[in-house]
Amino acid sequence: MKMGWFVLLLVSLYCGVSSTACAEPSDDRGDASIQTSVTFDAQRAFAYLKKQCEFGPRPPGSAPHKATQNYLFTELQKSADLVSLQSYEFKTEARTLQMNNILAQFGPRRGETLLLAAHWDTRPIADRDAEPENREKPILGANDGASGVAVLLEIARILKEHPPPRRVLIVLFDGEDYGRTVDTMFIGSRYFAQNMGKWKPDYGILLDMVGDKDLQLPIEQYSWQANREFTEAIWQRAAELGLAPFQPRLGAAIMDDHVPLIQAGIPMVNIIDFNYPHWHTLEDTVDKCSAKSLEVVGTLVISVIYDGL
Repeated sequence: MKMGWFVLLLVSLYCGVSSTACAEPSDDRGDASIQTSVTFDAQRAFAYLKKQCEFGPRPPGSAPHKATQNYLFTELQKSADLVSLQSYEFKTEARTLQMNNILAQFGPRRGETLLLAAHWDTRPIADRDAEPENREKPILGANDGASGVAVLLEIARILKEHPPPRRVLIVLFDGEDYGRTVDTMFIGSRYFAQNMGKWKPDYGILLDMVGDKDLQLPIEQYSWQANREFTEAIWQRAAELGLAPFQPRLGAAIMDDHVPLIQAGIPMVNIIDFNYPHWHTLEDTVDKCSAKSLEVVGTLVISVIYDGL
């Protein structure tokens, strides 16, 4: 894949900051080679974001979590060739939780496979809220959870109307934001990484916290360290498309759902704005999000699907 037009900048910015969040290109590729005519409906995507939030906070084991699962499964059934629940149990000291990854398949049944992923659960505790009395309450997760899912639901609708040239899998992970430490987070992606079977992709993109109004998307470090050419190709494509929130600089190294897949040998890139002041607080609400931000990310993903890298 293309080596970066900003490699020297990235090297100069390289650092060891670490945080936690709950097809080869042609050498002569230029703007004119991007042929995508499919458009991303930002307002429809934003409606998907709001609909998820109407269920309320959606931590595993809650009634809203179950209702949201049913909604997402039904929505994907409208578009996908195949939709499946990947069920698993997670045991805590107090209870056993039933969790489900939601898996959907589009396009050719064989050949190069692109994974698009997000997490659909929300955090059961607002542990970073400014008010101590709020820190044991569940968050709404408009950005942290609903935004990435909203983009992928709109992508699913597009894939139905415009069948992709490559196999595309959409996986919505459960249990990403459940625990108090990283040992009890990323539950669904860890399970998926160990049980991919026929759902095993060749490479993938994770979307997390992509809906905030002041969208800033530097390059996530674990993605860059593990899959430098793939990661740089994505940010180069964003530049070709004029998507300014994709910034050609290194951000933090963020523990997230892409890490278990990287560890399982799958090239994964995390598109995430971790500079979000309402992260893990009760203020992560719909009014902090923007349809335009969803459109920026959706436009990039559409280009990757239909034009490759």
